[in-house]
Amino acid sequence: MGLILQILISSVAVYFTAWLLPGITVKSFGSSILVAIVLGLLNAFLKPILQFLSFPLTVLTLGLFLLVINTIIILIASALMESFHVENFWWALLFSIIMSIVVSILEALL
Repeated sequence: MGLILQILISSVAVYFTAWLLPGITVKSFGSSILVAIVLGLLNAFLKPILQFLSFPLTVLTLGLFLLVINTIIILIASALMESFHVENFWWALLFSIIMSIVVSILEALL
């Protein structure tokens, strides 16, 4: 799948999930495109480092700690961007889960 199409799918998922959850705010659809790009970059560069460092904890929790890593990535993106705000850890966790489901549905449709 093309990079631009993947960014558009992710940005639609960000915008929809932010609309759905009251603890998440995105100022506009253009901001959701930037959020999708920042999340993609953080997932590409920071997430592997966090996964490597937390490998024993991930094994101990049977992989559930990966949800915490995804949540941390979302909170970092929220801290980096003014147009994207996440209230707390629990909203970021719910955002991560719902966004993954929405991206999977959109990719299956295309």
